Amino acid sequence: MAFARTLLPVVLSLALAGVPASLPGPGRAADLAAVPYDGQVGHETALFGVKATNNAAAQEFTVDGTRLSRVSVWLGSGAATGTVTAQVRRVRTDAGSAIASTTLDLASLGGAGAGWVEFPLDAAVTAGTVYYLFLQASTVESGPIAWYGTVRSVPGSLTAWNYDRAYWGGWHAATSRPAFHVNPTGSERCGETEPCYVPASALAARTSGLLTNRVGTEAVLPSFAVGASYVDGSNVLRLPSGRWRYLPDGASASTVVAADDPGALAQIEESRAWLAAGTVPGATDAQRTASQRALLSMRALLKPNGAFAAAWAPPWEYSWPRDGAFAAVAFAATGHDEEAYRILSYDARTQRADGTWEARTLLDGSGPPDARKWQLDANGWVPWATWQWYRAAPAEGRDDRLRELYPMVSRAADHAAGSLGPDGLPPASPDYWELDTTTTNIGTAAPLLAGLNSAADLAARLGRGADAERWGDAAGRLSAGIAAAFAPLGYQRTVDGKHGRDSAVAFMAPPFNSAPAGLGEALDSTYRALLLPNGGVSPGNDPSFSWGSYAWTASTSFFALAWAGTGEQAKAGRVLDWVLSRRNGLGELPETVNGAGLPSAVAPLGWTDALVVLTALALQGSARPVPPPAASRHHR
Repeated sequence: MAFARTLLPVVLSLALAGVPASLPGPGRAADLAAVPYDGQVGHETALFGVKATNNAAAQEFTVDGTRLSRVSVWLGSGAATGTVTAQVRRVRTDAGSAIASTTLDLASLGGAGAGWVEFPLDAAVTAGTVYYLFLQASTVESGPIAWYGTVRSVPGSLTAWNYDRAYWGGWHAATSRPAFHVNPTGSERCGETEPCYVPASALAARTSGLLTNRVGTEAVLPSFAVGASYVDGSNVLRLPSGRWRYLPDGASASTVVAADDPGALAQIEESRAWLAAGTVPGATDAQRTASQRALLSMRALLKPNGAFAAAWAPPWEYSWPRDGAFAAVAFAATGHDEEAYRILSYDARTQRADGTWEARTLLDGSGPPDARKWQLDANGWVPWATWQWYRAAPAEGRDDRLRELYPMVSRAADHAAGSLGPDGLPPASPDYWELDTTTTNIGTAAPLLAGLNSAADLAARLGRGADAERWGDAAGRLSAGIAAAFAPLGYQRTVDGKHGRDSAVAFMAPPFNSAPAGLGEALDSTYRALLLPNGGVSPGNDPSFSWGSYAWTASTSFFALAWAGTGEQAKAGRVLDWVLSRRNGLGELPETVNGAGLPSAVAPLGWTDALVVLTALALQGSARPVPPPAASRHHR
């Protein structure tokens, strides 16, 4: 039956293309052969229900060619399972007159959703002859399945037909026009100017991938990621049509080009050469594939000035010292020294006069985007990242480059040391949850311990004995404070024991800190407490704050990295396998995974990318070193 208005909520923002130019009437075959009616693009309204044998729709069309290769329709389905059949008939009412027919499975399209659906067909046709594009669906589900189109006038269009056995008694001519293409080519192919059929499940995430020219970055929206894939070793996107989308050098917006376009090929060669100049880690093919994509995505999130965007959607397009620190370590550990040092240099430029950092900064480095409270853990993460960079950097000239960063490390370590109270612990500060706690939290204390040990070792390497001793003493007091206050609680979130378990327990393990006695049991019990039905973990189970059913890939990866660093390879591998299984269709790692097990929020997330790279390194036997505690410090 006909639908008066749109019945399905389609969360897509698309510009409607223009309608065909005026055409002569359908009876003039010679003119029709010259100017065929073979498409109509407007799809703002659910026009015809096409579900079950008592409902169908058809559209008359003509072509000027002699071969039919495919047709496309704008379909909206509230059903996740069932089939949709497209036929090209000579006689509208006679299935036996079909010259071509294709049936597609809704589940294979991804389930309930909306967008252009392309049906491959193969048949000879006669130019100027009127044919009928027939559409019908079958499902046992209650959700509607509709052919979308427009109720506006379409000059020169041929008749559309609605088949509703109960309402019209059969076929009924309609003035509205469903959206379709016959033999779509170029920009008419789905996935170029308009999306292919997009499952509603794909819209749980705001972004699905990244295009980049190493200066600019553009998100691949979920509606344009369906059926697409990256050209291997690059951020060039291969579209369902076979053409490529990429962000040309110097451009601020992507363009669609023919496969093997010289500009796109040059970009592919450059990114492959960058990968080859370093290491793509992984003990398995899946790990290496994920690591390659993670490295390319981190590179796309890194700006020329060293700002590292958390992800590429408005709420994430800022540089957090925490995320940047992990990216710097992952770059350094895989042989990409320049990228790592660029991030650390940005940290040096954006450090506040008191040695701390804003919670996040605008990507131009001009300052914070808002009044979000600063977080003390950056004073641990940045010195730790600097130490990790130093350990991985080429020996020639690294001391001179370290001296350029040393004032930043010194200010950060002095502030961290000065923040410790009589109990050896830092004050309460927002942790990586970016939420305040009323007492000291492990998400701040553990990174500060790693940072103070890192700063002390860097000082010793540069012959700054007084600094090394001062920060080493502070690290010793902090370590004793953590042992006295957090260890008896199994490293729960806060020292008052009122805020539950926290995935930051992993920050007490390598490659951040030497694992203290009893940490293994704390890791195991915390993981069990935070494990969700979808297989990932929540950042914590604070009774005063709920993360709901969403697993966080970064928090889940904390455990994989910690277990890899403490010799629990099998545990680490199982957790990493789960994280990798949650990649989206482009192979990107999302920030969160919803209760249905689907990627959500944004993809990729740079922090998770870095964690996966570091875990893959550890599982192949190349774990990052741990900053030596003051009592055991020695040079290697």
